[in-house]
Amino acid sequence: MPDNQVDPSGNTEAFRAFSRTKPDDAASSKMPYLVGGAVAVLVIALLAWLVL
Repeated sequence: MPDNQVDPSGNTEAFRAFSRTKPDDAASSKMPYLVGGAVAVLVIALLAWLVL
């Protein structure tokens, strides 16, 4: 009787390799949001200071 089941270890190993590389990409993609947020806070603070 032939074994028709596919061994999932190859897929699991490939996924683990993929998931190990993803956090670095995710962390670097947050940088523009942090810079944009900091600039927005500075602009709002400057406008508030000019109004007062």
